Amino acid sequence: MSLRLDTDKDTGVAVLTLDRAERLNAIDLATATELVSVWRALRFDDAVRAVVLTGAGGRAFSTGLDRDAVVPQPSSPYSQDDPLIAIGPKSNDLWKPVIAAVAGMACGGAFYLLGECDFVIADETAAFFDPHTSYGMVSAYESVLMAQRMPYGEVARMVLMGNAERVSARRAYEVGLVSEVTAPGRALPAAVRCASVIAGYPTEGVQGSVRALWAAKEAARERGWAAAPHLITLGNLPGERQAELFADRPRTTPRTR
Repeated sequence: MSLRLDTDKDTGVAVLTLDRAERLNAIDLATATELVSVWRALRFDDAVRAVVLTGAGGRAFSTGLDRDAVVPQPSSPYSQDDPLIAIGPKSNDLWKPVIAAVAGMACGGAFYLLGECDFVIADETAAFFDPHTSYGMVSAYESVLMAQRMPYGEVARMVLMGNAERVSARRAYEVGLVSEVTAPGRALPAAVRCASVIAGYPTEGVQGSVRALWAAKEAARERGWAAAPHLITLGNLPGERQAELFADRPRTTPRTR
């Protein structure tokens, strides 16, 4: 198992940990399947009233899709299978509040998860970036989700600058992606504290509020995602060329802002 779920039945809070620290919590196909199963199981667990999502190891929340994952694609240019499309809680009809606790890197496919959390708490080591364009790939699903959490110009800069820049926790707080910045190692306790407060409220009102907030975002997300498969098919370089760009990436330290 590449996930760890710890539930405190006294507080009603579950902590779900991406537990692949040796791979910077990158998500392979097995982990994607596990995430779907866990979110769906949590829908039926009345002992859990709020969830905290985090990553193991401290170096990364998640670096997105594991580059060693082999994702078969249909031959039709009108079809594009995305292995991370359903890994978030909202995609699995979980309307219990989910808070992300981020330390270290959060990039690329990590935004499928962050985009479906209700709010994000990060420690000072957190760094957000989207490397798609650096490797000849279209940032489609991720950028749609982030455009609902950050001003357009900030999302555009992060997406278009690729590996050259990283958004610090402080900058992420300034633009609204992050709701609280903590000292290193303190994001998880801060998220658990918030989750414990929320879990103490009547669950019907809490879940109804989560559903109402998400409803306000759904229409824009659905329109953006409808175009995503075609844009990816048109814009992505062949896998072999992407791999070459990844292997030849500059080893210089990206600028952090």
